[in-house]
Amino acid sequence: MLNNIQEFYNILPLIIVGGIILISIVVEIYSSSADKIIPGLSITGFIVAAYFSMVDVKDTSVVLQRMLATGGVVNIFWMLFNIGAAIVCLISINYLKKYDTVLGEYYIIIQCSVLGMMLIAGAKDLIMIFLGLEVMSISFYVLAGFNRKRSSANEASLKYFLLGAFATGFLVYGMALMYGKVGTTSIEAISVGFSVLSGNIMFLAGILLFLIGFSFKIAAFPFHMWVPDVYQGSPTTVTALFSTTGKAAGFSALIVTLGAIFNGANSNLFTPYLSAIAVFSMLFGSIVAIMQTDIKRMLAYSSIAHAGYMLIGLAAGNADGISGIIFYLSAYTFMNLAAFGIVSIVEGKDETNLDIDSYAGLGSRKPFIAALLAIIMFALAGIPPFAGFFGKYYVFIAAIKSGLTWLAIVGVVSSVISVYFYLRIVVIMYFKQTETTEKPAYSTGEILGVIISVALVIILGILPGSLIDLISSFL
Repeated sequence: MLNNIQEFYNILPLIIVGGIILISIVVEIYSSSADKIIPGLSITGFIVAAYFSMVDVKDTSVVLQRMLATGGVVNIFWMLFNIGAAIVCLISINYLKKYDTVLGEYYIIIQCSVLGMMLIAGAKDLIMIFLGLEVMSISFYVLAGFNRKRSSANEASLKYFLLGAFATGFLVYGMALMYGKVGTTSIEAISVGFSVLSGNIMFLAGILLFLIGFSFKIAAFPFHMWVPDVYQGSPTTVTALFSTTGKAAGFSALIVTLGAIFNGANSNLFTPYLSAIAVFSMLFGSIVAIMQTDIKRMLAYSSIAHAGYMLIGLAAGNADGISGIIFYLSAYTFMNLAAFGIVSIVEGKDETNLDIDSYAGLGSRKPFIAALLAIIMFALAGIPPFAGFFGKYYVFIAAIKSGLTWLAIVGVVSSVISVYFYLRIVVIMYFKQTETTEKPAYSTGEILGVIISVALVIILGILPGSLIDLISSFL
């Protein structure tokens, strides 16, 4: 129950997103211009929700029978989800016209997915995590197959659904084992009992199964098998949503539930597991990405590698690691939104121009678009002064402080490998000639979404302390 007006105000971002969903459904049912109204309504709602998330960031509280937290890091995640979704809506407006799928429900499903993400990030109870996860996941399964006339989209949706359901089984079984030993689904109670139950095999098995379930959601090795096919087959703008806010939601759940580990109680208990999947994710993603010829598959394997970098922060098991992950997620969200936004602009009808060689000569055909993509490739490679560099820097420093210097070194090696396939795009754009004179067309919304993302990547690179200090103040 909400006990006072302040608690109501604290969950206002959730209420706004929920309200926009209901309004959009009514508009979709009764308005003949729903496909024109709902995109603007969605973007406005996300921006307003993001604004109130940051206005209320310092007012922390626990509401709804202590099942949902607000303020602090939770509101930072809420802001990230809403801004990311607003940018996805911007780059989707023109993209959907390429495939004749201009439907209002597309934006309604995105709204529902964001509501699920927000519940995950604010969860103080395992039931709330599961509820948010299912709302987000079901939305993603539908979005993956939104181009339902294309077999590749249907395949992507089916693979995502089947493997997602399989991973959810691990997750729920892990929750059941934790509940069986603690007697409650409250994350606070589980954290308190961690030091006592850390030697109990069934309790540890529950946490491990929980980790495995979310390893699938964050696309970490060896639970990554769905990523390349789903990223390639899904609409490009939907892939942008999966790889950014979806990944951030997965990590927010891990951060919430592994609080006891970061508070010092047997903090090294899961370090070997987290370190192992971090190493394999980084190296596997970076090495396999080199061999890709499709840019969406290349970015998919890149996503696996970046999940590995972020897992270094979890393996570190300290507050610096957590703040580093959240900063990295913020930077990565805007880097990937810009990357997939440009891919959606260059992409032609019937999924053409997705081959990496399609970018040959883009520097002369569309110099502005090429320059934006070059900046993003440098940022993803971790080259200063862009945000990607500081994202890696913060998680590497956290690992060194925890005595995991070797893990930071592996991260650096993986980053060096990744430079090849990121800079290959830049070389192809500027130094490889092509006979085509086709110039990719784009709408105001598409280019605005990309410019905002690139600008935020640059700002976070120049002023990283502005965000990292805010995050650290809540840990």
